Amino acid sequence: NYPRILAGHRELRDQSLTDDVAIAERLSLSVSVVDGEENLFKVTTPEDFLRAEHYASSCREIRTGTGFDVHRLVGGDHVTLCGVRIQHDRGLVGHSDADVGFHALTDAVLGAIGAGDIGCHFPPSDERWRGASSDIFLGHAANLVGCKGGQVVNVDITLVCERPKIGGHRAAMQAKIAEVLRVDPERINVKATTTEGLGFTGREEGIAAHACATVSIPSVYE
Repeated sequence: NYPRILAGHRELRDQSLTDDVAIAERLSLSVSVVDGEENLFKVTTPEDFLRAEHYASSCREIRTGTGFDVHRLVGGDHVTLCGVRIQHDRGLVGHSDADVGFHALTDAVLGAIGAGDIGCHFPPSDERWRGASSDIFLGHAANLVGCKGGQVVNVDITLVCERPKIGGHRAAMQAKIAEVLRVDPERINVKATTTEGLGFTGREEGIAAHACATVSIPSVYE
């Protein structure tokens, strides 16, 4: 019957015939009905797409990971925070570009999928990562989420420092994170706080960052 059904598709060109069964019936071919899996339904109408979206969402699970990082401030002329270079009278020191925001967020994304931490994937003993841009690390974590059939739902980052002031750079940071994670900027939140002069951040000896990442992955993934 395949040649007849193929010919039917080419000849009938009737938009109301949505599948091979409809074509076969129009051609008066014998059609049999057999039991199948209810959830393996055919997606044709707008209502079908809504049902499919609902079913797909019910087959996913939400996971959350957290991350924390600190880097020391030394002499310099800029800091890199959440992928944005900011002019400053101090600099952050580290094996890579010492971006505490991206490092904390990388750990949060990795934590959400149970993939260890940034040091497992990019050990500081490896000279390949000396001075490396930390968007490499965050992009790698995002790719691991994608390999599991997942996606980043949203992230939230808190930068802890007395200076530099973050407010004027927040939009650029959100845009950069969204670019690396390949998500809408509205799913990214960046904020900052001080410790009111207390502790190492209050003494401007370093900058810290806390991050939280939520991802959605298929619940059937193994």
